Amino acid sequence: MKIVVIGGTGLIGSKLVTKLGEHGHEAVPAAPNTGVNTLTGEGVAEVLKGASVVIDVSNSPSFEEAAVMEFFTTSTRNLLAAEAEAGVVHHVALSVVGTERPPGNAYFRAKIAQEKLIEESSIPFSLVHATQFFEFVRRIADEATDGDQVRMAPVLFQPMAGEDVAQAVGKVSVGTPLNGRVEVGGPEQFRMDEFFRKTLANWGDPREVVTDPHAHYFGAEVLERSLVPNDGATLGQIRYRDWADRNDSGK
Repeated sequence: MKIVVIGGTGLIGSKLVTKLGEHGHEAVPAAPNTGVNTLTGEGVAEVLKGASVVIDVSNSPSFEEAAVMEFFTTSTRNLLAAEAEAGVVHHVALSVVGTERPPGNAYFRAKIAQEKLIEESSIPFSLVHATQFFEFVRRIADEATDGDQVRMAPVLFQPMAGEDVAQAVGKVSVGTPLNGRVEVGGPEQFRMDEFFRKTLANWGDPREVVTDPHAHYFGAEVLERSLVPNDGATLGQIRYRDWADRNDSGK
């Protein structure tokens, strides 16, 4: 089965291409560096010829409000139109746990707009809502930094390994379209402020983690369960400490 992976050379996409290929599928990575640009439409029709499934794990290069909205809505419209022409029978998109929960940020609003376009299209679909990736932990800390302090809310946090994200998305992509969503998250739940306090200490990072109930997460305050999946979510297998021992020096 031919499966086109939009964003197929990135963190999750490259893992997906490998995993799908190992299971005998023709997994085709599609990204600007392979000549496919969903924002402009360049190369999209060509790469979708003969495809049964399209997986969109692409991400906006900018999180600025107007730019991120433009990226997800324009790219998704272009992609869905090309899929309809090519006869694609399953559209899978990677999204984020908590997008639909208030309060939202600009990125979440853009993902909601993307999902609405997918839900209203004629193409059977599946939405995979994942929690934050281990690979982005340092970026989250940097985003929350104010001087020599990292301000974190005392809310629940359940990150997961990119490997587990790819595993979950791949499994959904070769199944029957859900015409709905599934949530996936890490195997462990933490308090966000405590997690970052311990993680920065393990890195030898001198920044102080300050517990702040009003701390912003990429532009918005978060509630107790804004960032964690509901009961019944699919959980990954890789624990953060094990992943960090192999991958993350904190440098």
